[in-house]
Amino acid sequence: MILKVQEEAAQWYKNELELEDNDSLRFFVRYGGVGGLQPGMSLGVRPDHPAEPFAEDQKQGIRFYVEQEDAWYFDNYNVTVKYDPDTQEPDFDYYESESE
Repeated sequence: MILKVQEEAAQWYKNELELEDNDSLRFFVRYGGVGGLQPGMSLGVRPDHPAEPFAEDQKQGIRFYVEQEDAWYFDNYNVTVKYDPDTQEPDFDYYESESE
């Protein structure tokens, strides 16, 4: 799995969550929500410290990551976190991984 965070989305998280350089932000699986990859679930976010990162990206001085325990959610998909100017919020774009 590849996790990509676009600069604009990273800046949004940094501003909204008052993150500072060298902070980490975890994307984790949660029940409910809208627009998830798996039925009835979606991604949540929270400042945290990585234990066993499965995928990660660093932008705007922030480490964005997914833990190994949440790898099942992506089921051979990659994700790009982008900023949507219409909603003025980040949005998740899932796309299939190439076969290995």
